[in-house]
Amino acid sequence: MMQRREMLRNTGAAALSAATFPLGWVSAAEKPQQRILYFTRNVGYYHSVVQRQGDALSHSERALVDMGKRVGVEVVCTKDGRVFDDDLDQYDAIAFYTNNDLTAPGEHGEPPMSKTGKQRLLDAVAAGKGFLGFHSSCASWRTPGESVANSEKVDPYIAMIGGEFIAHRAQQEATMRVSSPNFPGMEGFGDSFRLMEEWYALKNFNEDLHVILTQETAGMRGDCYQRPPYPSTWARMHGKGRVFFTAMGHRENVWVEPPFQPIVLGGLAWVLGRVDANVTPNIDKVTPDARQLRS
Repeated sequence: MMQRREMLRNTGAAALSAATFPLGWVSAAEKPQQRILYFTRNVGYYHSVVQRQGDALSHSERALVDMGKRVGVEVVCTKDGRVFDDDLDQYDAIAFYTNNDLTAPGEHGEPPMSKTGKQRLLDAVAAGKGFLGFHSSCASWRTPGESVANSEKVDPYIAMIGGEFIAHRAQQEATMRVSSPNFPGMEGFGDSFRLMEEWYALKNFNEDLHVILTQETAGMRGDCYQRPPYPSTWARMHGKGRVFFTAMGHRENVWVEPPFQPIVLGGLAWVLGRVDANVTPNIDKVTPDARQLRS
């Protein structure tokens, strides 16, 4: 077990190095600094990695700010939904770690998004602004019912992000298969890696997903995982905007250890336009039975 962890650590460190430099970060230092808005309002259940103690930033906020500093990107953190009624042009990309209806009031007193603000977000991404979604961001504005894939009932936000949360069971070590080894940040991981995480079962996948990591379900414990493999991390174009999503990011250690940071930095490089990547839809090729929710 210790040898496996050491190998993962070394592999992740190599991938982090590869993700930091060849992807265009160095040349970007000569350009105006880019800015990302990181929105972490949770409604209902509050994830520990985005929970603040007083005025201090949360664990994931500190981690993303640190990642940004290493590559010359300013990360602006907020839980105030009114930010989407203000000037979004000052940000080059928007990142979400959210859940449930963000236009609804919450018990923590954080100002909700307005419906206009939600539409301004979607319009900004379609017009070319980058978007990164972490973990439960695919559980915002969820669709009623178990599966309505390709249905008009899917919220426009879910259609933008590309997939939707169903459920999860006990945290466990599981396999992520690398389905797009040439995507930025995936260098050095080989065909797959294993990780202890809270894994999401997902549905309502867009047909145009470029799957980067696939959830291997064989051997997983829990009824919601008894299904064929399905996308877990992906990229897609939403109009002119670049959208990157990963279902990982629940556990605090995941945010500060390989392989998560190299993967995030690769996605960040891509959504900011610092590097190009082939995001031809491959969902039907690498996860042909992804929409089958039971084995």
